Amino acid sequence: MAISDSQKRAVAKYNAANYDRVELRLEKGRKEVTKSHAEAQGESLNAFINRAISETMERDNAATKP
Repeated sequence: MAISDSQKRAVAKYNAANYDRVELRLEKGRKEVTKSHAEAQGESLNAFINRAISETMERDNAATKP
């Protein structure tokens, strides 16, 4: 079933209100390697990148606490 224009606008409005966008640049070929790894973990590319950021921040914060 096709998505209507009004549904597309509703999704865009929701996304604009609830998410920040960040542009990520990877060297040629690295996107497919990263996407394949994410899929092997049962995640989308976006979910994998968000998890990688969260886990790295947690690890960095734990390392700076006495």
